[in-house]
Amino acid sequence: MTRREPIGYNSAIIRAETAVAQDPLKAYRDKRRADVTPEPSGKHSPRADDQPPVFVVQKHDASTLHYDFRLEIDGVLKSWAVPKGPSTDPRDKRLAVETEDHPLDYADFEGVIPQGEYGGGTVMVWDIGPYDNAKLDDDGEIEKSLAECWADGHLTVNLHGKKLSGGYALTHFRTEGNKRQWLLVKIDDEAADARRNPVSSEDSSVLSDRTTDEIASEADTSS
Repeated sequence: MTRREPIGYNSAIIRAETAVAQDPLKAYRDKRRADVTPEPSGKHSPRADDQPPVFVVQKHDASTLHYDFRLEIDGVLKSWAVPKGPSTDPRDKRLAVETEDHPLDYADFEGVIPQGEYGGGTVMVWDIGPYDNAKLDDDGEIEKSLAECWADGHLTVNLHGKKLSGGYALTHFRTEGNKRQWLLVKIDDEAADARRNPVSSEDSSVLSDRTTDEIASEADTSS
């Protein structure tokens, strides 16, 4: 059966996918200097088979402030940069630019990436928790695996975080260069709330209760 390629596929993406299949974290390691950055090396990310997959949203105060939305799929964190952060309002369509896969142990990383390094700036775990595949058929059974949904360019997931919950859809709508661009949209369910703006009103780490300024300040005093 001929594999249907997602919208906007080109030869550059196919070559990149071939490299990723051989080493899914090669791009991650190539962009970082393990002896300089405090980020996980990505060499080993053990996970128990009976644990549900995890999602994480990290506030990243880099050269441009954004939020990194990550989903555990096939042993790595598939990642997107979301400039405006996730919304709880189904009317909002948030741009999500696909970035390199991250190691699983990046999910609880908080700290300061040195200026001049890739992604230099402060990282805070804004939300984290388990999630599940919401791409179901008419009988309520899983229609496609998460990996298949990602490859096809349409993910529907249920998040179980402290700030974000309920359904979210990620849909690939265009490709620029070798980067797929998606839309992150809250599904209109019981967890939807157009009155909330958690990005501005709930601005602290769910792991340490610190703001990005406090994380940066503590890193300065300990260095």
